[in-house]
Amino acid sequence: MSLLGAVVAALRERCVSHAVIGATALAFHGVSRATGDLDLFAVHVSCLDHETWRPVVEAGYAVDVRPGDESDPLAGVVRFAGTGEAPVDLVLGRGFWQAEILLRAEPQSLLGVLVPVVRAADLVLLKLYAGGPQDRWDIAQLLSAQARAGLVAEVQAALPQLPGDCRLLWERMLAETASP
Repeated sequence: MSLLGAVVAALRERCVSHAVIGATALAFHGVSRATGDLDLFAVHVSCLDHETWRPVVEAGYAVDVRPGDESDPLAGVVRFAGTGEAPVDLVLGRGFWQAEILLRAEPQSLLGVLVPVVRAADLVLLKLYAGGPQDRWDIAQLLSAQARAGLVAEVQAALPQLPGDCRLLWERMLAETASP
């Protein structure tokens, strides 16, 4: 079983909602960006329990559980690695709005594994929350690759759930990417 397959199987065994995010999700939405890993997202605290990952370890993969502290906007990150395979990072969110993103994710086939992928608008929301330079570039690319009006409307509808600085960044991104 592949690394991705082992991680997804462990998540399903524990009934943990999850979805693909990051550069791989961007690719599903028409944006190409190089990456060295595959990012998954979940909000379930059981993911920080080493016992959750026993089947992955037994399959021969390395697991590194990194809990976030109280000031961290993330609950933590779990990194999975195996020889000859790209690493998989499971990013663990904390917010109710983040759990709703997982409910809207759409199943796709990835490396022979059926796995949910976040919708483009939800990817924008996660990237607004992260707010780094790469996240801003990704948002700009999504705004140019997607049907802009529909994407903007979906993001605007969900934006009130996010912190105020995310709304400010969104307004800046819309202004920077507006057609002349």
